[in-house]
Amino acid sequence: MSDGRKGTFVNELMPGEAQVAEMQRPGPKDDGPIVMVNLLKFKEKATYADGRDTDLSGRKAYQLYAVKAAELVYKHGGQIINAGDTSFLTLGQCDPLWDEVALAYYPNRKALFEMSISQEWAEVSVHREAGLAGQLNIETSPAFLPPAFVPGPMAS
Repeated sequence: MSDGRKGTFVNELMPGEAQVAEMQRPGPKDDGPIVMVNLLKFKEKATYADGRDTDLSGRKAYQLYAVKAAELVYKHGGQIINAGDTSFLTLGQCDPLWDEVALAYYPNRKALFEMSISQEWAEVSVHREAGLAGQLNIETSPAFLPPAFVPGPMAS
């Protein structure tokens, strides 16, 4: 990134100990809602930790995870606000451009943490790890949510 700042930016697939500890503390605004910004970079070909042979692309492996993860987000009181491929960088510089950006609403940080330590999440996250080359998750405290936004499962 060429913005004049000095620093190290690292993409990781799992949070470090300090991040896990912070996730267990009350979140912003009296433990109010959060929106997670997920920046995703896919592997060209999925690689599973157990060594299984696969023809899946990283994106396809991640999609196996994403379908189940969305159900878990809803189960924990959240909602997927948006998920989509990046198409163009209109301002700033980054190299390379992230492949996908997803926004997920959670009623509070605790809901996100409980989902991420659930057995259901652990079972499906093998596809996430197989498909991702890197990920940044940024917690935001929404200043507002659109009036039409109602937390919970999306209508089918």
